[in-house]
Amino acid sequence: MRAGPSPEEVRRHNLGSLLRYVHLHGATSRAELTSLLGLNRSTIGALTAELTTAGLVSEAAPRETGRAGRPSLVVRPQSARVYAYALSVEVDRLRAARVGLGGRILDHRETARPPGTLVTDVLPALAGLVGEMRADVPGDARYVGTGVAVAGRFRRADGTVRLAPAVDWATEPVAAALAAELGGPGRLTVGNHADVSALVEHSRGAAAGCDNVIYLHGDAGIGAGVIAGGGRVTGYGGRGGDVGHMVVNPYGRECSCGSRGCWETEIGEQALLRRAGREGETGGAAVLAVVRAAMHGDSRAQFAVRQVGDWIGFGVGNLANIFNPETVIFGGTLRDVYLVAAAQIRSRLNEVALPACREHIRLRTPGLGNDAALIGAAELAFEHLLDDPLLG
Repeated sequence: MRAGPSPEEVRRHNLGSLLRYVHLHGATSRAELTSLLGLNRSTIGALTAELTTAGLVSEAAPRETGRAGRPSLVVRPQSARVYAYALSVEVDRLRAARVGLGGRILDHRETARPPGTLVTDVLPALAGLVGEMRADVPGDARYVGTGVAVAGRFRRADGTVRLAPAVDWATEPVAAALAAELGGPGRLTVGNHADVSALVEHSRGAAAGCDNVIYLHGDAGIGAGVIAGGGRVTGYGGRGGDVGHMVVNPYGRECSCGSRGCWETEIGEQALLRRAGREGETGGAAVLAVVRAAMHGDSRAQFAVRQVGDWIGFGVGNLANIFNPETVIFGGTLRDVYLVAAAQIRSRLNEVALPACREHIRLRTPGLGNDAALIGAAELAFEHLLDDPLLG
């Protein structure tokens, strides 16, 4: 039988729990931490002192409290001094940010992504954005790693990303190639847009407090990040979540994957643009133009949005019956469609989903907006620090 955890293991666990709480919730008094973490005052004091010495948090008296007696010190993450780089490879643009402990974006850069380029083609440009930000980093700041969000299913074992069927399911060694481009120390972790967005919306966004969440990300394709029982569900090798290739209409259009009637063919950006009579256009700006036209009374745009909204509700109803989530979040281009088709989506969802699986569902847009993927990518980089602050 294995002996119980040693005092050192308990201490490190408590350090991680305290730092993780402050990272997610921001400034918190020692008194609140004592209550929330179930530890005594002296233990909290010792832990915060150790994290302060390590340069991970700061402690200060609160601003005016209005209460008699000695106020409890407030613990804050050292956002300006402890940071990670977050990179997002999107369909039509590349984004990079320097994100401080606590999820605060300290610096942000972006550039257009040339049409038709593979992920490995744009890595030099991403490295260039990071290089620009490095020039403005304070000399005493601490870098903990880089997180990358990509469109495609990431395999953790070897750092490769399997791309969409539009590029013949090509596999690219993103982690190794980007590490070579960056040329600096520190860990590099890659994840899928929907997965990292689900992770951060669950911890600090629209689904905070919910342990069963589906995040749907729309762009050229449709992907899902799934949280079940508080943990990420990524499937074997990390390549689950391709809900865009769930067949919803066996007699529908042929999909780029070779199947017919995939959900992507009914709700993807090309499905919306085709129904709106805008074939040949691409990208989030084109989708937003259709949505705005629908809001201003354009009948064909309204028809397109209603049709796509109906199919979104159909698919979400099926996912609800399988995963029984508390919250479904619509990100990427699906966010724009949801904002004008919410009633249509909810109506179809109510028809398809079982009562026990639909009555409690909340439909939401990302609480972190367009920054969900960037902040989620940073969370990947911070994870090892939060697990063990002294080794991280």
